[in-house]
Amino acid sequence: MKEHKKGLALWLAAVLALLAGALLAGSPGRTETVKEAMRDAVLHDVNRISLFGLKEVNPGLISAFTVTLMLLLAAACIRVFVIPRFQYRPGKFQMLLEEVVGLFSGMAKGSSPHRWGFLGAYIFAAGAYIFVGTLFELLGLQAVTVHGHPITLPAPLSDVNAAIAMGTFSYLTILSGGIAVNGVKGVGKTLKEFSLPISMSFRLFGALLSGLLVTELVYYYVSLSFVLPVIVGVLFTLLHALIQTYVLTMLTALYYGEVSEPSPPKEKKKRRAA
Repeated sequence: MKEHKKGLALWLAAVLALLAGALLAGSPGRTETVKEAMRDAVLHDVNRISLFGLKEVNPGLISAFTVTLMLLLAAACIRVFVIPRFQYRPGKFQMLLEEVVGLFSGMAKGSSPHRWGFLGAYIFAAGAYIFVGTLFELLGLQAVTVHGHPITLPAPLSDVNAAIAMGTFSYLTILSGGIAVNGVKGVGKTLKEFSLPISMSFRLFGALLSGLLVTELVYYYVSLSFVLPVIVGVLFTLLHALIQTYVLTMLTALYYGEVSEPSPPKEKKKRRAA
């Protein structure tokens, strides 16, 4: 009990010291208005990055390439070095990996028991990309803009183009399930939900953007720039990573299962005896 109180007292003392230092340091001078900061956080039309000297692109595209490369390297390392060493008694990492794969496989099988193999692979890949891509901004990786200013790379899906691409891919996956099982009828079932890619894209973009904007506002107005924004940013990022991963994969699995359900056979009319 005494050790617990001592640790709590040390923690409070450290927090108070940080607060005092932040108040004494004051707010740094701003070179742009809050309107300009928020606009660039949404449109990325000011702080652009040169892509190998060929074209000026949004920072979100560089983030997307980086996250994709990270996931591919991780998948290759797990396949080559980890999976061949799986044991009957799993270790911690093997157990974690099996739980994650089983979670998405169970979600796919429960939503589409007739055809779930490809669905399970897709929602696992999409979920991993959304989760890792959302947490990517916590790394604080920086790049240099075309104007020579450093900029922290944002989460890939905070760019509306990336969110629309993810929603479109999910919709095409749903469409492929309908066509594979029901043919032309599957196309009709899927096209009924014509607003689905729009709703999925902007739900994902809006959720991630809200956390980014809240963090930007805290950084802009609060002088405690190395205390409060860190807490707010980490909490929003973790919350959005978990929620948006679950929401998009669940919606994709549910709609895929709906359109890939086999149509009931038509009963043949019995011919009346002449």
